[in-house]
Amino acid sequence: MGAQPVPSDGEEEVMRDLRQQARTTASIEPGEQERLLEKSALGDRASLDRLVAANLGMVIRLAEGRQDKGLSVPDLVQEGSLGLVEAARTFAAGAETDFASFAERRVGEQMDAAIGAEAAAVRDAELLVTAAEDYERTELLLHRELHRAATEDELAEKLEWTVDRTRYVAKVVADARRRHDEELLAFIDPDAVDLDDAVDGE
Repeated sequence: MGAQPVPSDGEEEVMRDLRQQARTTASIEPGEQERLLEKSALGDRASLDRLVAANLGMVIRLAEGRQDKGLSVPDLVQEGSLGLVEAARTFAAGAETDFASFAERRVGEQMDAAIGAEAAAVRDAELLVTAAEDYERTELLLHRELHRAATEDELAEKLEWTVDRTRYVAKVVADARRRHDEELLAFIDPDAVDLDDAVDGE
């Protein structure tokens, strides 16, 4: 089992503030929740904010239970809060009778959806890196074989890709090379390079 990511100082500070908010927010009184839910369904912002604040502890608990799933706890709290807002706005119109269970389920679903989206994005990025490496390797191989730059069609045939995919990966590679060159140039101090000495030394 791999080590869990260590939260940054910024994340720890955010979570301290959120936990403090959860501890200091007054609990909802009996009968108050129904009125808040009805008003929230009608768009009353103050009622919605009261419900979200009162249930922040639940959101934090669910977020901390998912902290090794690819998103930071503050990000999960943010996603869960969106789910809580949606739950508060829609509860009154549904057939559910237990808001706490409904909200917890909706918050968890929102967090899990965000975790899934992040995992998919990571997989896509990894696949794109692999494709870029394959493209560069094939580009070099064909250049050696043909003694010239390969065409788009030749690269696509060699890679067994469509031309559209080849074109897309070629653009990604070109953009990465451009960014790399720009980053290198940003660190170069022209005053530190003596062009006369460089020429004389040739």
